[in-house]
Amino acid sequence: MFSGIIEQLGEVTELRKEQNNLHLTIKSNFTSELKIDQSIAHNGVCLTVVNINEDKYTVTAIDETLQKTNLGLLKLGNEINLERCVKVGDRLDGHIVQGHVDQSALCTNAEETNGSWMFTFEYDASLNNITVEKGSVTVNGISLTVVNSKHNSFSVCIIPYTFEHTNFKHIQKDSIVNIEFDIVGKYISKLLNKQ
Repeated sequence: MFSGIIEQLGEVTELRKEQNNLHLTIKSNFTSELKIDQSIAHNGVCLTVVNINEDKYTVTAIDETLQKTNLGLLKLGNEINLERCVKVGDRLDGHIVQGHVDQSALCTNAEETNGSWMFTFEYDASLNNITVEKGSVTVNGISLTVVNSKHNSFSVCIIPYTFEHTNFKHIQKDSIVNIEFDIVGKYISKLLNKQ
């Protein structure tokens, strides 16, 4: 389980295809604290550490993950949002995040708003995911509050700290991002669709 509070930015240093899998090697300041089989969120995608080498570690994304997320679009040198799992007893500063991305979304607008930024994202509503005004959503692993919730789109407002310390500074119109919708909303949507 994660909280959606990004711990740091990592750098993609190697991308290696193996059949339908993609092995990603990430340079991180906390690599020395990791162990094999540990779960880490990468742009909101929970992946397992399979190798550690000095200040770099490797994780593997399978085809299903690559189809639903933006991980297959990464290039060498890209910055990626990283978060280690929540420790029992820690504060939950964001919201409950599983690290299971539901789908990707397209940034349709990115604008500076006199000291902060507003980003609007459009997603495929046929997958029955929903947002609610002032509810929670995770964008590239970042816990955020929804504004302007609509049938197939929503906006989020980004403060300068989040803009500078996450890969939001690289998101622009037409960027593809990972979306994890709020778990409570997913359960409600599923129940309503059964009726």
